Amino acid sequence: MSGVVLACLIGLSFATACVLYRLLRGPSVPDRIVALDVLVQIVVAGIAVAAAATGDGTYLAVLVAVALLAFVGTVTVARFVERRGA
Repeated sequence: MSGVVLACLIGLSFATACVLYRLLRGPSVPDRIVALDVLVQIVVAGIAVAAAATGDGTYLAVLVAVALLAFVGTVTVARFVERRGA
């Protein structure tokens, strides 16, 4: 299983590098919001990989909490940007 976990972590690291590039380089605020949301989803995927690697179910509660907070945060920021007219 460690080979699969390693492959997942390498993929997540590559995805994080790509998203960080877009977050720093994004030409507009909506691009940066989407990049930040994707970054949080990568963190959620990393938590899922950790839960699968350790076999510990307590990570799943953290995973659900982070995913819900990310969703609410993204919706809130998107509504703010929409009202602001950016």
